[in-house]
Amino acid sequence: MNTTGIDAIAFYVPQLYVSMDNLAEARGIPAEKLKRGLGLQKMAVPNIGEDAATFAANALLNLVTQNNINPKDIGRVYLGTESAVDGSKPTATYAVEIVEKELAKTFGERSFKNCDILDMTFACVGAVDALHNSLDWVKQDAKRKAVVIASDLSKYDINSTGEYTQGAGAVAVLVSHNPSILSINDTWGVASKSEGDFFKPRRTYKKAELLKSVLKELKIDASKETIDTFIKSTNSEFWSDSNEVVEVFKEEPVFDGQFSNACYEDRITEALEHFNNQKQTDFVNTWNQFVFHLPYAYHGRRIIFNNWLNWIKGSDTYNTLIEEVGKPEDTDAKTWQKSAYKSKLYSDFITQNIAAGELASSEIGNMYTASIFMSLLSYLSDSFNNSEDINGKTIGFIGYGSGSKSKVFEGTVQPNWASKLKDIKLFEYLENRTSITVDTYEKIHTSKLDKPVLDGSKIALNFVEKEDTNYGLRRYKVNK
Repeated sequence: MNTTGIDAIAFYVPQLYVSMDNLAEARGIPAEKLKRGLGLQKMAVPNIGEDAATFAANALLNLVTQNNINPKDIGRVYLGTESAVDGSKPTATYAVEIVEKELAKTFGERSFKNCDILDMTFACVGAVDALHNSLDWVKQDAKRKAVVIASDLSKYDINSTGEYTQGAGAVAVLVSHNPSILSINDTWGVASKSEGDFFKPRRTYKKAELLKSVLKELKIDASKETIDTFIKSTNSEFWSDSNEVVEVFKEEPVFDGQFSNACYEDRITEALEHFNNQKQTDFVNTWNQFVFHLPYAYHGRRIIFNNWLNWIKGSDTYNTLIEEVGKPEDTDAKTWQKSAYKSKLYSDFITQNIAAGELASSEIGNMYTASIFMSLLSYLSDSFNNSEDINGKTIGFIGYGSGSKSKVFEGTVQPNWASKLKDIKLFEYLENRTSITVDTYEKIHTSKLDKPVLDGSKIALNFVEKEDTNYGLRRYKVNK
């Protein structure tokens, strides 16, 4: 039977990280609260010169070289990201340009010349959208192959409640017919609702007010006349701009953590129902592994708990739970739910069906669009390292993007999956990264360093153009 799905997979995670022990100590909170409560061990930190384009380029280059792919066979490269480096020019174009130049000696100039290149954005579910779209495109012709890349930087304000969950990196997958790793079912559950649980607005500040505040701090005449005269006469590129407001974009989002959790749970519940309406599924017994979008490592096990309770009601499994923790009516609802969550029955479910997909997230942090793909890679890598036979296992994917949307789908592990995992060595790579101090991390976070830490990264930003006709265009380099 002709199927479509994931034929190969590769990743890139920055070489630098901060340990949760060090970050927790610096913030004056118990490290165990983050490690045991959220599953956080380390937080990936981009080096100076790294961004969503360099992450994507690294992942794409690794995908091509590790799997001996001819880039001329790839008909599209679709990138899911919410960390775009430009408001118009797709980040994917930068990534492909970098990789084309690196592959030129082997495949000639512009080896992606006839490739459709695109960014897709819907918070953390954007790369799942890219996968969904690319699968439909590949199905139309047996010769078609597509690459889907998920690349992001998760950045929150220092000392905010989201700081500990930060992370970065990219995962790239090759989508084709008769895939080696995972065939993906045609059924997709979808749920959408416009919400403001997490977003990155364009912030605006009145230029005159900014200047007034600066002059006041310097104890200089801050009258309207002085300000008007200065703005009209100055040669400063910033202050002489004719716009009366300054538009500022920040990677740090506006978010409400508790509300976002509620949106996540509501959307995935609706998407699971939509999936089940199309293909009746006993999720607990049919899905051998649950792969989630993970804002932090243990988020999936928490967010699916109420659905799990509903799935097992009326079954022997539910009776076993009652035997262990008692009946709900024997205590208040909150206490009973807490007991049920901590039960051996649910703990076993986590161990058998969720935990393997959390391992990499604990070492990296939130990768936004890439987190669900890294959860898949985590499960596959753990299974490979433990010589587990997962051929034929069904994986359920639960994606979520704030704003808000969930997509639910499933795939079946293929007989040749292990052949595509032997050279990836995910956990070995994560183990051999370089720890940096909290002080160094803060300087990178606040753009106070001009030079990369240590030797820098293989692919990095070289410079940004300053001429009028190409102002802001980014130029990247590959360090040999």
